[in-house]
Amino acid sequence: MVCLGNICRSPMAEGILQQKLKEHQLDNIVQVDSCGFDRNRQGDPPFYMAIQTAKKHGINIENQQQRLFTPADFEHFDKIYVMDGNNYRLVKNMARNDGDMKKVDYLLNVVYPNENRHVPDPWNGTEKNYEHAFRLIETACEAIVRKLSKK
Repeated sequence: MVCLGNICRSPMAEGILQQKLKEHQLDNIVQVDSCGFDRNRQGDPPFYMAIQTAKKHGINIENQQQRLFTPADFEHFDKIYVMDGNNYRLVKNMARNDGDMKKVDYLLNVVYPNENRHVPDPWNGTEKNYEHAFRLIETACEAIVRKLSKK
């Protein structure tokens, strides 16, 4: 899960997907992580509003730490979900080949194929903005788990 700062959307996505995988007993076969591109945030926990929003839904993300996206992520993960077009471009710039790029997709394409919809960045927004982002991410994570359950 990739967003710019790795302090709002992608930590929520990591936590949501981990929770849903656990509920469907798939957590032992799928590894989930999140990262971003903001070098000034390395090691930071998620933003407090992201933590509060996730907690409201029974998901604890407060122990996550921001880390940077690296080319090694293409080797470690089968899918790399980005939250918006800027993240997509940043990941694309680090791709080493077409195989790397085949792993990259917009998170919401799981629900709305080929539409490249963005998960709006709630940073500097209100509780309502965080809740909206959470709900979009949750819908996509539910679709991912349904897809994995069929395999």
